[in-house]
Amino acid sequence: MAIDLSQLSKPTGQRPVIMTLFGEGGMGKTTLAAMFPKPVFIRTEDGTASLQGNENVSMFPVAQTVQDVLDAIEALATQEHDHKTLVLDSITQLATMIESEIVAADPKAKSINQAGGGYGAGYGTASEMHRQVRDWAGSLAYEKNMNIVFIGHADTETMDLPDMDSYNRYSVRLHKKSISHYTDNVDAVCMIRLVTHTRGDGDKKRAISTGAREIICHPQAASVTKNRFAIDAPLAFTFDGGNPFEQFVAK
Repeated sequence: MAIDLSQLSKPTGQRPVIMTLFGEGGMGKTTLAAMFPKPVFIRTEDGTASLQGNENVSMFPVAQTVQDVLDAIEALATQEHDHKTLVLDSITQLATMIESEIVAADPKAKSINQAGGGYGAGYGTASEMHRQVRDWAGSLAYEKNMNIVFIGHADTETMDLPDMDSYNRYSVRLHKKSISHYTDNVDAVCMIRLVTHTRGDGDKKRAISTGAREIICHPQAASVTKNRFAIDAPLAFTFDGGNPFEQFVAK
């Protein structure tokens, strides 16, 4: 069918959110994801001990293969249910699973660097598998009106740009060929971290924190964070304070 002007529309109301949420262990990523409406978890690792007794949460068995992840997404796409949010916990462990399967399928490879003939071919294959998972999960937002939350572990990377000095920034622990699937075409990339201050002088500085947490989801040089909600400052986050993104999330 040809596209014509009768198909134009205006922005209206809330729509499902697609978000990547990352941070170090114990920051509350899983707890925050469970605050989204009627979440169902696809687990590549068993990191949901903190959700024990939470009747709002449903969980698939821990995936043993990439196909298990795809099968769970397909079940949500083809079967009747009332889940409103898909949480994939975690894309970092999914990457480990993907790379292990690629190496196992290549009898000549002992590592992902050697898979597919080497020269980065293994990482290219891994990126394509991440793209499939991302596309399948994203289709639930449009076909099933579900919010999508990808959980990842934090890492640091060195930015070596041609017009400035090198610097480090926080990122999601994924290979550079795969990370774009979870940071480019999403509504927000958010990092949970401790509110930290430094004390001391010179090389004797030490980090001090009360345990308070904040969510960084605005663009800054120090992290890959971003959002499409006009958020331009850190958001306070407590385990009993509710979902800081509630106003943006489709119910």
